[in-house]
Order: sequence, then C-alpha cells, then structure tokens
Amino acid sequence: MIARELINDSFPPLKLSDTGLRALSWMEEFRLVHIPVVEGQHYLGLVSEEDILKLDSMEQPLANQMLSLIKPYVKASQPVFEVVKMLSKDKLTVVPVVDDEKNYLGLITLNDVLKHYIESGIFEDALGVIVLEMKPHDYSLSELARLVESEDARVLNSHITPDMQNETIDVTLKINLTDLSRIISSFTRHGYLVKEHYNQNEFMDDLKSRYDSLIKYLDI
Repeated sequence: MIARELINDSFPPLKLSDTGLRALSWMEEFRLVHIPVVEGQHYLGLVSEEDILKLDSMEQPLANQMLSLIKPYVKASQPVFEVVKMLSKDKLTVVPVVDDEKNYLGLITLNDVLKHYIESGIFEDALGVIVLEMKPHDYSLSELARLVESEDARVLNSHITPDMQNETIDVTLKINLTDLSRIISSFTRHGYLVKEHYNQNEFMDDLKSRYDSLIKYLDI
C-alpha cells in the first residue's frame, strides 16, 4: 500500500489567513496536536498546539505571526512504511502527503496507520524491512527474492520508489525475519547498496505506545 491510499480528508489544513483561535478550535474538534499549514495548495509545514499557544495574538492571521513550522511530509507514491518511520522517528501524530510539486494532498494520522496495520494482521508477523538503492536496469525482483530465500527467509511485500533526481530507484522489501544481518551481508556481497534497514515491529510498538499516551492526553 502507498501513502495516497491512506489519506484522510476529514481534516482541513490551516491557511495563512486563519487565526490562532481557529487553529486551537480545529485541534480540539479533530483531536490533533499537529496540523498542516498551506498557502494556496502549497504545503508550508506543520504547526503544533504548543507553538500556537505561544503566538503573540490569537486573533491575528497566521500570516502576521512568527510561526515555528516543522516540515515533514511523504510523497503520495511512497510506501506506507515510510509514514510509519516518520511518525516514529520524528515523534509525530500526523504526516502530510504531497505531490511531486509539494502541493498538499491530505493527511495521514497515527490512528490511520495503526488501524491499517492492525486490520491487515501485520502484527502477527515479525517483520524486517530492507531498502536497496539501484539503477532501474539492475532491478530484478526474482533475483532479490532468490537471495533472500537463500538465507531461509522470504519477501512478503515489495515496493519501488523512483528517485528522478539521481536516476535511481529505492526498492523496499518486507521480510519475514527481524534479524536481517545475513540477508544484508548477502546483498552486499552481490553488489547491492543497502540504503536502510529496520525492524518494523520496533516502530509499531513505539507508535502504539505513543497513541495510548496521546489518547490519555486528549482525554484530560
């Protein structure tokens, strides 16, 4: 599954013409602690409840204020695991989704991700993730799967993310093992560049814990 398929369009973004009061009202209504800010269709960044409370005036448009924005996002074509990684590493509650021109398309929430993974039954497997970087002409899923299977594992899922700037592709492989050391060594021996590797359950356990904490915070 890719990020576009998990977009939740229930949450409107803030515009620069909106006020701090509106931001706080929407955060309370939609139970969010981060909310995206846009200018037209262009994504500017995320603002937190904490930063809104620090504004000089709650009644002035955001355009007139010194906003502290963070700028995480995923592109619509990226795999959902990239959303998981960003939520976990950056300690976010939402991840904006943009197109190739960084126009805002929608939002994926922590709850959306957990619901997807729980409903898919993915927690029943211990999963590792390996990301390989290569030229498109070097890609062969059958060859990658053969190398994985030679280490007594199997590829559960794969996804390709093009990097137009570098004329390469990132190949994301979900594997039914958490100990990826032998598979990584095999890929390296065969000339593949291992860009990243993860134990997916570590991310998901962190997200579940933070979601429970978020619910407790919002219920106070």
